[in-house]
Amino acid sequence: MGDVLAGIHSTWEFDSDSVLIRFERGIRTPKLFHVLGERRVPYEALSAVELVPGGRRGTVVLRALPREGADPLLEAAAGQLKDGSDPYRLVLPAERETLADYYATQLRALLPEHRRKPAEHYLVAVPSPPQSFKAYDGKASFDGRTVTFRWFWTGASTAKWKAGDQFFPVGELEGVEWRSPEGLSGHLRLRPRGAEVLAEADQDPASVVFGLGYGSVYESLPFAASVLAAVRAADPVPAPESVPSAASSQQHHRSDPADVAERIRHLGKLHEAGLLTDDEFTAKKAELLAEL
Repeated sequence: MGDVLAGIHSTWEFDSDSVLIRFERGIRTPKLFHVLGERRVPYEALSAVELVPGGRRGTVVLRALPREGADPLLEAAAGQLKDGSDPYRLVLPAERETLADYYATQLRALLPEHRRKPAEHYLVAVPSPPQSFKAYDGKASFDGRTVTFRWFWTGASTAKWKAGDQFFPVGELEGVEWRSPEGLSGHLRLRPRGAEVLAEADQDPASVVFGLGYGSVYESLPFAASVLAAVRAADPVPAPESVPSAASSQQHHRSDPADVAERIRHLGKLHEAGLLTDDEFTAKKAELLAEL
């Protein structure tokens, strides 16, 4: 097609096999779009195209609908994104409706015949690691191979402090669950293969919980999508005897001495309060000292 259609917050550039969506960085542009920057979406990744009235008076929306399993960002979002943050919506002034309808018709002609079938692999890229964000109870980091949760003593539950900081190689994961911070009980939960899923995210060492000002959509959703894409691309872990244990994984992550000292002080408070036994306190203190 080789044309460009500019709208509010984004511009679509049409190529022979894909559309390049470039997002503006204006003050009123959703911060998620700032993080995404631009996205190339193959027509192979789309299932439908529609033209609908805009949410604001005097606007229309050209919207592409991705195939199931084609975009890890939308798979991680699981329908929780608000319309204003949907990267597949191009908002246009109502006077450009005729032009938008022309492009919608052209796009429909380029959709794949098997568009109703789920994609066999991801077709749209997500932001690359390394990535990190602060949740209410800890800091989540992802280097492309391992997801790390380091707990904050001001927010982490006793269960998480007892479990210690967590390291999850993507090959040991089977999925990611993201619950928007804009709703109740927002969290990011990893799903280790064969592990029991606890009901409460604040008690689950495989989860970090959000809260007011923590785990914003533009930080935590690209993080979740990046991990999900890595999990899908990773081979299953080798046999158990060849997989490094959690303890040995932690030995490769050196910690800041001041941070370790603060966490030991917090453990001491839990011990004094009777929330940790003598053996638990000694064991966890030894684990923390081993990180130095």
